[in-house]
Amino acid sequence: MRRRKTREAGRSKIQPRERLSREEGVITKDWGGRLPIALIYPNTYYLGMSNLGIQAIYRLLNRHDRIVAERVFWEKENREKKSATLSLESRRPLVDFAVLAFSASYELDYFNIVPILKASGLPIYAADRDERHPVVIAGGPGLTANPIPLEPFFDGLCIGEAEPILPTLLPVLQEGIGDKRETLRKALASLPGVYVPRYSKLPVARQWTTDLDDFPVTSTVLTPDTELGNLYLIEVERGCQRGCRFCLVSTAFRPMRWRSLDKLLEQAKQGLKHRKRLGLVGPAVSDHLHLVELLVRLRRMGAELSVSSLRMDNLSDKVLGEIARGGARTLTFAPEAGSERLRQVIKKDLSEDDILDAIDRAARSGIKQLKLYFMIGLPTETEAAIEEMIRLTLKGKAILDKRQSGTRLTLNIAPFVPKAGTPFQWLPMAPLKTLNRHLSLLKNSLSPKGIKLKCESPAWSQIQGVLSRGDARVARVLAEMEDLSLAGWRQAAEKCHLDIEFYAHQRWPISQKLPWAMIDPGVKVTRLESELKRALD
Repeated sequence: MRRRKTREAGRSKIQPRERLSREEGVITKDWGGRLPIALIYPNTYYLGMSNLGIQAIYRLLNRHDRIVAERVFWEKENREKKSATLSLESRRPLVDFAVLAFSASYELDYFNIVPILKASGLPIYAADRDERHPVVIAGGPGLTANPIPLEPFFDGLCIGEAEPILPTLLPVLQEGIGDKRETLRKALASLPGVYVPRYSKLPVARQWTTDLDDFPVTSTVLTPDTELGNLYLIEVERGCQRGCRFCLVSTAFRPMRWRSLDKLLEQAKQGLKHRKRLGLVGPAVSDHLHLVELLVRLRRMGAELSVSSLRMDNLSDKVLGEIARGGARTLTFAPEAGSERLRQVIKKDLSEDDILDAIDRAARSGIKQLKLYFMIGLPTETEAAIEEMIRLTLKGKAILDKRQSGTRLTLNIAPFVPKAGTPFQWLPMAPLKTLNRHLSLLKNSLSPKGIKLKCESPAWSQIQGVLSRGDARVARVLAEMEDLSLAGWRQAAEKCHLDIEFYAHQRWPISQKLPWAMIDPGVKVTRLESELKRALD
């Protein structure tokens, strides 16, 4: 993590003109007669340009002749000096744009949205803006599940995927940008998948595209100045059919959809003109129906390979061999829990044999680094479950040592955070004291054995829990924060009398009306209730 922060700090010193000169695929347009849209990623360029969603929306918007979309990022310097950010392509301030479109992938990026508006001289609340100001909209996975903590700041919030929403949204923006803001909000509220506070007919249904082949999602702008700069990224699939009870992907991106083999090969052929290495992206890449054939044919094309996610229970030697021969040196698996009982609770259908066999196969294939993702604080977790995680990890380490493959083992540990729209949305996080104790137990038991641990902060995870299950009271805290720090959050929460315990650490009754009840995620509440009951039984 320290090396990554150092690399990011070094990249942030690159001047915008130099950064543009190092990019391939940047889209620049004359503004004359076009609707200018600022596509805002509320974090740094280094992180944002590794986000395939931003790249896809950038391409979708600029595909329209009457639209000009430019990228905007929030750098460390902007945050520290509270200075206005400018668009990357033309270096224009946000007030020059007709539309500000935020793409928020992670809850903790919510903290940057109000400072971006403030630094640009714009009123932070939608109610205080009129037709003299840009229209401010947003989308993203967290907002699709629960838009309420951010709703006061936006004229409209997109619920679902961009591909089916943009074709109706863009004409309304083009035609109504000069109208009274109330008139435009009413027009936006009539669109499928657009939530406009006080105007939308409820519930607002999440939108998704049925055929991924109609919308290629690959790297659009290539740059060395980002974490994945040596990869050409290709989205292989979207959604997940496994149904893990803690996971937002199973609801916010359902149903499971695959790109066809022919389209993936076509996109790979294009990508190999720019990069030797292809990054295959998706929540469940290894579930693709034609994965083996895809990997074999990519290798024949001369591609080096990187795969974002692999299931441990359906790995074949053929798949691992093709990935390894494609130059991959790191594999990532997600057992999530150390005990088989807990894996059954979260519906992660992996046996201990599945996990150990996958570790053994990875070592035999020549993989040099193996990352295992675990969660702590899962529902019904006890200290015995942490001991099981330690025991399982040491068994895996013993397999690697026996193989003498030189494979290094790293554990990524994150506290469980209840997500809106999942079966666990009613459940609390574990107390911070418990999470910190379990983290200490893991570190003290595994670090001396040569196993590297990367641990997410329980305190920041608690904030993520508040944002995930928050309502309009959380929006007031975001508006009051003076700086992005734990102290700044706590001071603002205290000033607004926000009950952090209620949002993060209390179990909510199923009968309670949820803040995000106006969203129809495409999954019946009764199904979520049934899954919760099965988990706890």
